[in-house]
Amino acid sequence: MLFLSGCGIGATLLGICVESNMLRLRIFLFALLTLALVPLIGHFSGPAARAEGDAAVFAVWLEELRIEALEQGISAATLDVALAGVKPIPRVIELDRSQPEGTLTFKQYMDRVVPNSRVAKGRAMLKENAAALGAVRKVYNVQPRFIVALWGIETNFGQYTGGFSVIASLATLAFDGRRSAYFRSELLNALRILEDGHIAPDAMTGSWAGAMGQSQFMPSSFVRFAIDFDGDGKRDIWTTKLDVFGSAANYLSASGWKGDQTWGRKVRLPANFDIAQASLKTSNSLAGWQALGVRRANGQNLPIVAGMMGSIVFPGGDDGPAFLVYDNFKTTLKWNRSTYFAMAVGHLADRIAGQ
Repeated sequence: MLFLSGCGIGATLLGICVESNMLRLRIFLFALLTLALVPLIGHFSGPAARAEGDAAVFAVWLEELRIEALEQGISAATLDVALAGVKPIPRVIELDRSQPEGTLTFKQYMDRVVPNSRVAKGRAMLKENAAALGAVRKVYNVQPRFIVALWGIETNFGQYTGGFSVIASLATLAFDGRRSAYFRSELLNALRILEDGHIAPDAMTGSWAGAMGQSQFMPSSFVRFAIDFDGDGKRDIWTTKLDVFGSAANYLSASGWKGDQTWGRKVRLPANFDIAQASLKTSNSLAGWQALGVRRANGQNLPIVAGMMGSIVFPGGDDGPAFLVYDNFKTTLKWNRSTYFAMAVGHLADRIAGQ
């Protein structure tokens, strides 16, 4: 009964349970052998032999993953192709361990992410793809300039989408253990995407962390938000611009985007402004902020829009510039939880539109 757990009638009829049980038995025997040999390898041999022992442990892990994928309805044929030759990628672990955190000031980040060259190219891309972006806006009510800004920041308008195998990268991170549950779930989602035929295994490339395509969706985001906007039967965020734009707009729309509002603006605060009120957790109406002395950066009154709420933030610290941000800014944070990132999207979108 040890190897029959989790096998229902449906799985048995499909033959999944039989294959899973055989795999479990193979894993069990292989694991016993591995556990017995790895300590000896490490004791009597050098780095090469230890690496071979690590590879054996990974092979056991990969077989167990295969069982789970089969039980989730992913076919053996898909798994045979997707998992063939998959090995941990040391470079992925290096990048995961060395992510820069807090190394750039707000100004440095903005100068790097929203340079004049990107603004110029964004304007060209907005014009070049006006028809496609207009069609997407009619369905999802997301302003084209924001879609182009996200596209530009994520992959430089589709130019840099990442050259890592998504399956191998996610397998590396899932096996590593630091955030294994999260990346294991993303790996299974990636295998589901292959099963559904949206992309070929060798074409499923992305960042070292598994973000894919021109919109840099993680597999779970792909499953939830990627769409087949051009109607060819595939949700192609790698090469089809209509699908890239439509999927980005669907993500924003489903996350609460308001097509009749902007993201925010730089403001001037009164001398007696209570810094404690500067938080995304504190919202006030525009009329309320106006009454407290908050003004546009040029000193003019705020635009008073009935029902529109905003929050004051200092992305560069209390001694930096202040911004009044709206609901769309908070929606952008659902795409990427970095305040710097959301600020860059808003600024780039405004500059693309000539604001």
